[in-house]
Amino acid sequence: MRQDLPEIRTALPGPKAARIVARDQAVLSPSYTRSYPLVAERGEGALIYDVDGNRFLDCNAGIAVVATGHCHPQVVRAIQEQAARLVHMSGTDFYYENMVSLAEKLASLAPGGGLRRVYFGNSGTEAIEAALKLSRYHTGRDKFIAFLGGFHGRTMGSLSLTGSKYVQRAKFSPLMPGVTHIPYANCYRCAYGKQPETCGVECVKVLEESLFKTILPAEEVAAIVVEPVQGEGGYVVPPQKFFDELTAVAQRHGILLVFDEVQSGMGRTGKMWAAEHFHMSPDILAAAKGIASGLPLGAIIARAEIMSWKPGSHASTFGGNPVSCAASLATIELLERELLDNATRVGEHLRARMADWTARFPCVGQVRGLGLMIGIEIVRDQSTRERAKDWRDQIERMCFERGVLVLGAGENTIRLSPPLVLTKDQADYLADTLEECLAAIAKR
Repeated sequence: MRQDLPEIRTALPGPKAARIVARDQAVLSPSYTRSYPLVAERGEGALIYDVDGNRFLDCNAGIAVVATGHCHPQVVRAIQEQAARLVHMSGTDFYYENMVSLAEKLASLAPGGGLRRVYFGNSGTEAIEAALKLSRYHTGRDKFIAFLGGFHGRTMGSLSLTGSKYVQRAKFSPLMPGVTHIPYANCYRCAYGKQPETCGVECVKVLEESLFKTILPAEEVAAIVVEPVQGEGGYVVPPQKFFDELTAVAQRHGILLVFDEVQSGMGRTGKMWAAEHFHMSPDILAAAKGIASGLPLGAIIARAEIMSWKPGSHASTFGGNPVSCAASLATIELLERELLDNATRVGEHLRARMADWTARFPCVGQVRGLGLMIGIEIVRDQSTRERAKDWRDQIERMCFERGVLVLGAGENTIRLSPPLVLTKDQADYLADTLEECLAAIAKR
């Protein structure tokens, strides 16, 4: 039995896992979403071992977090060494060097170059909250534009931008006022009924042609907040002209562009930032998830002239924690040395394996993605593109039973976001497993 591939030894969940799930259900918040009863005990690379000794191929990377794989030795060593010296000293009140070093590194990596400043928090939603506050502070404006299908977090400001699932917003009103949602550039499901060759970027032009003339004064808009590849919305990759038009509109009206790269950043797409695929240089970029290989850390990287707020305007007790900063510096070193290239190479290999899936499997509507950020849209009928959420959910479960961890995104998409250490053999195992599950759905 190969040690780099799954091995299932018990019924799932196994006896130990079942007992822990029962205990969890008695004391943990029921607001958590669990798609299947995985009870993790340890991880290594792209593998997760559960408490009953079953071995899984993790194609979720802890929800796009462990970019360098589970417990990469270099990251673990950096964490251990830093924890032995200094665990916490609050970088918003005092100084320590690795916080400065990480800020310098992130500023140098920002797409588009130029002088940048960095703010640290603990998570993606905190990064978005900071971006909202900074946008208002710098522009003196109070309104925002976001996109349907977008996910930006669950705290009140970021939740106000989120347009993914109604359950995420239900019973939490009133949310932050001043947010207008418009359709995202999903060419497979164009909100305006266009095809890519006939598209006039109506999803952006609606701003100047309609909204700015009627209900949304352009001079009151602080920022447009957008995911360069939409994550929770279904791993949707927009065309270049979407970003070209978005940039033109923002520049004409003095509106900031905020890129939410919480999920798409840190090498996920084969480049450090998804923005680089589209030659974009956002005014503010939000990062988290993969930034520290599993330790809590979030950041915004902004043009220096924009991040000019006064001391006390915004801060975080734990943001930029020295242990998280050490993990992040080790993560970036691994990404630059080998994992960006691996994400590109293995991602291309996977998409080549999937190139004929729409022809072979009637339930596959589209395969899309960049690097190791790949979405497979499951439909009931390829011609009508009717969504098949129930089939998607069945595929999730069937993969779990075969030792492969995948999750959904959007209403009916399977998302693949494995650790960037994924090998070609592991990618082939993933593709083989998905093909087996898709064939089983086709027979039903």
